[in-house]
Amino acid sequence: MQHTPDRPVIPGWRLLISSAGRFWAFRNRPFPRLAVRAGAESAVDADTFDEVQAVIAAQEEKARTVVEGVPS
Repeated sequence: MQHTPDRPVIPGWRLLISSAGRFWAFRNRPFPRLAVRAGAESAVDADTFDEVQAVIAAQEEKARTVVEGVPS
């Protein structure tokens, strides 16, 4: 995941920043159904870029663990 000073970027996710400065992120492609059933969320929000980046990493890991069957 990368961050640029002008516009933060998280590959595979669309990032929006509200007028109040809250970060919202939406996954570009849906998670597999199995991952969704396990609780992977494709829309998340947080107060800071670092927090939304951490939430996204947790969702991606949850999906990967369920789909691949092993934690990484």
